[in-house]
Amino acid sequence: MAEKKDNGGGKFVLGAILGTVAGAVAGVLMAPKSGKETRKDIKDGAKKAGSKAKSEGKKLLKRGKKEAEKAGKEIAKEAKVVKDEVAKKVEKK
Repeated sequence: MAEKKDNGGGKFVLGAILGTVAGAVAGVLMAPKSGKETRKDIKDGAKKAGSKAKSEGKKLLKRGKKEAEKAGKEIAKEAKVVKDEVAKKVEKK
């Protein structure tokens, strides 16, 4: 059974999200605004980042489920082949 290499898509998405959040926070903190405005901007940015992370997490979970189902089917096929081979060897004895 051939193994698939992970293309690192999940790590890339996580890195992109974290980079976006870090950039937004740095930009907000460097902007010449009052503390109240800055806190509101941080709160709004955190909400947006949270929504994006939740959305991407759902996509990754869905993809993971599909891959797990696919792997389960492949394992079941391989198990049947092994079972049949063992049964043939037992019958020969």
